[in-house]
Amino acid sequence: MADSTAAAGEPRRGHDTREAILFGGVYGAVLASAMVAALSQHGHNSAGSRRYDAAWLLVTALASALAHGYAHYIAERAPNHRGAVLRSLAAEWPLVVTVLPTVLLLAGGGWGWWPSDQVEYPAFALNIAILFALGVITARRAERSWPGAVLTGLVDALLGVIVVVANAFIH
Repeated sequence: MADSTAAAGEPRRGHDTREAILFGGVYGAVLASAMVAALSQHGHNSAGSRRYDAAWLLVTALASALAHGYAHYIAERAPNHRGAVLRSLAAEWPLVVTVLPTVLLLAGGGWGWWPSDQVEYPAFALNIAILFALGVITARRAERSWPGAVLTGLVDALLGVIVVVANAFIH
């Protein structure tokens, strides 16, 4: 996170890698679950629909990463250094990487690797597991105890569960 208290002339601190991975990972996993829920809502679960869903999830993740990276660039109000906007956009890679397993799961259903009509719940479970793992890993790297790290992982996983529950009520 940028240090807004930096003295004049002092370089501003960029987002650290751990923060970017946690933020992008959580954002990506929740985005992937929400997109699977939204794209599956109307019962379109043919192989062709799953390939379409995979493509839309990837496009949405890329657009979200670009928008978020650009928003960071604008919000930082740092001096306009050469390549700053590209670095800001590139820093959003964790969001895109986190949705790739779900893209592969959807595409695999579209390519006939597994039944295309049974992809939603494995996708939800995958993203809940990703949220849990991100919470535990980042908490341990922040030197929290194992019980504290597991609790953090459970709270992060709760975000995914909320998406699944919301999807059940929307159907």
